[in-house]
Amino acid sequence: MKKTDLREKAQRRDGEYIFGAEDTGSHACYMIYGVLKPGEKERMIRPGRGHEEILVAAKGSLKVTGQYSGTLEEGHAFHIANDQTCFLENMGDSEAVYIVAGGHSGHGHGL
Repeated sequence: MKKTDLREKAQRRDGEYIFGAEDTGSHACYMIYGVLKPGEKERMIRPGRGHEEILVAAKGSLKVTGQYSGTLEEGHAFHIANDQTCFLENMGDSEAVYIVAGGHSGHGHGL
């Protein structure tokens, strides 16, 4: 088992790190670890054709606009697929963390 410091990698890559094929050798699924600083906004979430994602607010609450609109409270999640697009904003006074679990839908990548 190889452990990966997702937080450190996200901080080096504009607040987001995709843990996927490069780390696992598999194209079946991926996970995104994202950090939003207080007041940071316009973080786009869009799975892309043939992909589905579940986004979870892991720490803090997020303002969501786009395909879904409203507040995503800590511990809450939503599902998004294909070219549906949302934007995240951290309206809080402390850092917010989100996790995206993604994979290929039955219609993508020749499945």
